[in-house]
Amino acid sequence: MKCLLQRVTKAAVDVDGDRIGAIDSGLLVLVGFEKDDDPNRIERMAERLLGYRVFSDSEGRMNRSTRDVVGDLLLVPQFTLAADTNKGTRPSFSSAADPGVAHGFFDEFVELLKARHEGRIATGRFGADMQVSLINDGPVTFLLET
Repeated sequence: MKCLLQRVTKAAVDVDGDRIGAIDSGLLVLVGFEKDDDPNRIERMAERLLGYRVFSDSEGRMNRSTRDVVGDLLLVPQFTLAADTNKGTRPSFSSAADPGVAHGFFDEFVELLKARHEGRIATGRFGADMQVSLINDGPVTFLLET
């Protein structure tokens, strides 16, 4: 499982010209699943995501988590994160989870986060052609893997 975190002051996702999700200060999280993912990895990623310290404390150091600042989350399923780019000029998706499995995992991940986080949570739409906009704060971007 891979999550690309971007600390944002604003982020939104549109499908067919309609805004389906938007947040203010928090994290835009692109979420990808691989063949060897399972519920334990999803659980671990949920805890890592909420506890990962990417927000500044009073001294300007990244010592505060999304949970600490009660930041918003915009969770966007991102199939291409599972790409193997080690050789050639075209990505391979042989390590990506089956779409049906990944869809179930994404829904499970969202529900876990909703149960554990007091901040606003918005999502993209699995399998849709989405347009994602953001104002990256910093910029601060991290790739988390389990």
